[in-house]
Amino acid sequence: MIRSLVSFVLALLALPALAAPVSDQPHTRVELIAQSSAPAPGKPLQLGIVLTPKAGWHTYWLNPGDAGAPTRAEWRLPAGVSAPPELQYPVPGTLVVSGLMNHVYEKRNILATELAVPAGLAAGTAFLIEVQVDWLVCSHEQCVPESATLSLPLVVGDGADDAAMAPQIAEGRAALPRALAATATWAKAGTRFVLNVPMAGLDKVKSAWFFPTGDAVITHVAPQKVTIAGDALRIETDAGTPGPEGEVTGVLRVEMAGEAPMGFAITAKEGSVPGPGAALAATGGNDDAAGGDGPGLPLILLGAVLGGLILNVMPCVFPILSLKALALAKGNVGPAEARTEALAYTAGVVIVVTALGGLVLALRAAGSQVGWAFQLQDPRVIAFLLLLLTGIALNLAGLFEVTLTTGNLGQDKARSGGASGAFFTGALAAFVATPCTGPFMAGALGAALVLPTVQALSVFAGLGLGLALPFLLIGFSPALRRRLPKPGAWMVRLRAILSVPMFLTALALAWVLGQQVGVNGMAMGLAGTLIFGLFLWWLGSRQHGGKSLAIPGTLSLATIVAAVLLVPTAAPEGAAKATTTAASELNAVKFTPAALAELRGQNKPVFLYMTADWCLTCKVNEKGAMADAAVAESFKAKGITVMEGDWTRNDPAISAWLAEHKRAGVPVYVYYDPTGGETELPQILTVDALTTLKV
Repeated sequence: MIRSLVSFVLALLALPALAAPVSDQPHTRVELIAQSSAPAPGKPLQLGIVLTPKAGWHTYWLNPGDAGAPTRAEWRLPAGVSAPPELQYPVPGTLVVSGLMNHVYEKRNILATELAVPAGLAAGTAFLIEVQVDWLVCSHEQCVPESATLSLPLVVGDGADDAAMAPQIAEGRAALPRALAATATWAKAGTRFVLNVPMAGLDKVKSAWFFPTGDAVITHVAPQKVTIAGDALRIETDAGTPGPEGEVTGVLRVEMAGEAPMGFAITAKEGSVPGPGAALAATGGNDDAAGGDGPGLPLILLGAVLGGLILNVMPCVFPILSLKALALAKGNVGPAEARTEALAYTAGVVIVVTALGGLVLALRAAGSQVGWAFQLQDPRVIAFLLLLLTGIALNLAGLFEVTLTTGNLGQDKARSGGASGAFFTGALAAFVATPCTGPFMAGALGAALVLPTVQALSVFAGLGLGLALPFLLIGFSPALRRRLPKPGAWMVRLRAILSVPMFLTALALAWVLGQQVGVNGMAMGLAGTLIFGLFLWWLGSRQHGGKSLAIPGTLSLATIVAAVLLVPTAAPEGAAKATTTAASELNAVKFTPAALAELRGQNKPVFLYMTADWCLTCKVNEKGAMADAAVAESFKAKGITVMEGDWTRNDPAISAWLAEHKRAGVPVYVYYDPTGGETELPQILTVDALTTLKV
């Protein structure tokens, strides 16, 4: 009797759980719904599990993030009915609790699936759907696993929509991420993960966040930098461990101005991704997006113009500018012709600088992590510059005359063809100035790489305008031209003197070539330079004798082509790179993102400098302030670790670091103090600036 009573009571207690489509748990209400209460035979039936957490609680997405668990469903269906596919989740939100990223739903959410109703079922047949749902519900303080068994009794019929449940099914389907029409790509650069997602309506995007379905794709809690690169959203963040492989799947949540947040189902293939793009137009970008808090365009343009102006004092530019300016005095040109030559020179400079900048932007949009003067990482470009500057130096020394080069050589140049000579001179000055960077340039060019294309090109044009500004002012100011020295024999001596810095620059380029491709590569470059010089000597001797220049001129050009094609493009295997005096004295270690992260994780002070052998400013600092004994003593006493990033040849990790710090090239000097602070030092270092770093 007692046993029968107990069984009856247990059956009564279990009956609601088995029979009800709704269950109220301590922290969540859960419900099983279907589009139709009378499913049609042979037709799909849309199902949904509705989870409504109480205020202050949340449930989890498919990939819960750093903590949590997804919702699971175990179905019990009529005989002959196949289990539905995995649950489809709506677009989640983010919630950081105690430094852990959670992918959550803090409000009512509907998990969707679909059931295939067998054909041949007679109308009026009972069709009972049961499911056991297990989920984790959490607050900021605690997590509670909850479970419910839901039962939804249906009857086979005509498949008509249920008035109460069908709108909820439609709501749930609308909340699912939509398929992305275009193909997304991803790449890993060092410790950084970059996702490129082509999509329309980029001008309306206010924010975006990528939720990967895999655990090891990204570091969930790391900030995601969102920019617009061409016709795509570019999302960059810290890669996970060990990192992604193959296809990367996930959901991209996008918020657009005037619209509800939407989601896109992403299946990204490993491939090329662009460099950092422009800030989001609708809001200036995510809180951590590149370009969101930088200076305005007018200040960036001013920095570019000032940076270009300073380049005129560099040893490979100053001789060209000086001779071009003195050409106006020597030729006794009129005001109109002076202005014409000034404008032509400016056009040559601006066009070349803007073209180089446009090439940088195009390569970054295609996925290459390149920066300003990237071409100097290629030994073939160094070999070309080596021969070119040697030719200019020999020209200045009087070995031969080529009026097109400087615009001041030849008796009739000032009277005919002045504009073409001025244009070529400006183009030449712009090209040979690329190894140099200086004050104001770094910030301006770094900003250009994250600005929209038109604004970015205007920054490069501003740099060219600054480089051309001295000659432009001379051409338009009769007062300045009157202050120029009068022509005389001293100009021949000046030309010879100005050839010295050009020879020294060529010598430095030969050293850079050796650093890039070893002694054999440098020897090949020097051999090409010697042959080129001999052909130029032959050209000069025939020129002075009034003979044809076709043969030596052709052979000279052929030598340049041969040198560029034959020079090695890689250093011999196992070749060791010589360290600078600064690196040796300061016991510099090689930069890697992992090594820097480890030192910062140990709260150790770090002085990081990004350099390149072809960077004149870098070498000045390394031979000057950084090589001072007082700096080495100060760093040793304070326990400052010195870390060197060598960008002489392309290094993806350094390129990614430069892009993250909104810098287009080198040098860059950053001090990381033990408290986690980060200070960028000026590009022209002083002993005082280095010895006063605080720990």
